[in-house]
Amino acid sequence: MVRMLRSCIQSILKLVNSVIGMAGLAMILYSAWLIRVWQRQMGELPFDEDSDFPPPWFIYTFLGLGVAFCVITCSGHISAESANGCCLYLYMVFVVLLLMLEAAITVDVFLNRDWEKDFPKDPSGSFEQFKNFIRSNFEMCKWIGLSLVSVQGLSLLLAMILKALGPHQYYDSDDEYTSDRVPLLKNAPPPYIDHGYGHGPNNDAWIRVSDKTNR
Repeated sequence: MVRMLRSCIQSILKLVNSVIGMAGLAMILYSAWLIRVWQRQMGELPFDEDSDFPPPWFIYTFLGLGVAFCVITCSGHISAESANGCCLYLYMVFVVLLLMLEAAITVDVFLNRDWEKDFPKDPSGSFEQFKNFIRSNFEMCKWIGLSLVSVQGLSLLLAMILKALGPHQYYDSDDEYTSDRVPLLKNAPPPYIDHGYGHGPNNDAWIRVSDKTNR
């Protein structure tokens, strides 16, 4: 029963964790598109050290978040497959840190009227476009954000349950495997041993040799 429950939780955790991975891939693709737009406008990549323009922090931030989401997804799949305590602890730490970061940004945006001053000026203009898109599609973005946070919370809960169930039980040797089954053999009848002289290959050979000597 515990093994079946563990397998179900592992499958659900992998499925829920895949949603975080898809969000990370979407962020990486969006960042790649922003990099392409920057290259067309400025004639250089935003990663050049000799650039005369200030670094586009919004592109860096979005790309870093996408990579972080993908790393969390990989660690979650490894943790769900192995059900190892250390891997699950590391995965839960990643998810908790991500939730704390999202909570801090959300609180700053909703409680601070001058929250835009907390962010530096973005030379690429992508931050302004992103804000305008969220304002024009606030309901859709709100439900997407709530769904993503709910998925992260559910993955954290599933990881905690999987940690409480413990890892798989493996048998390293035949002695360990049969140690629990030895008491079942205590009441077994002793094996039958025939002590007769007329049976068995050794007795037959001895009879043949004695016949030859008598002749």
